[in-house]
Amino acid sequence: QLVESGGGSVQAGGSLRLSCAASAYTYCMGWFRQKPDNGREGVARIDTGDGWSDYGDSVKGRFTISRNNLRNTVYLQMNSLQPEDTGIYFCALRTRFCTGGFARENFDEWGQGTKVTVSEWGQGPQVTVSP
Repeated sequence: QLVESGGGSVQAGGSLRLSCAASAYTYCMGWFRQKPDNGREGVARIDTGDGWSDYGDSVKGRFTISRNNLRNTVYLQMNSLQPEDTGIYFCALRTRFCTGGFARENFDEWGQGTKVTVSEWGQGPQVTVSP
């Protein structure tokens, strides 16, 4: 079971941190997002053993994935958010090592998703974090 948290609303340029808690240790965890009218896109993934990580091209240099193995939790720190980052963010796990890229079929279990909304700077709430 995967439980995500930390989504919310923020203005462009702001930051949010997502968390994903797994019920048990697993080798590989990742984050995907689904934008309106688009398919599910790979955002980041991490090998929970050695910390190796990989990112989608659109988030490189802005997002950072990390893990806390004692808590079976993976985090996604999202900085310099832009309106095009708006979407539903899903956590996923793979019960094997992180191979095969971001293909959805490579991941074995998915969370329910947490919504991230990024508005233009000066519009909408500066930051609102969902429970």
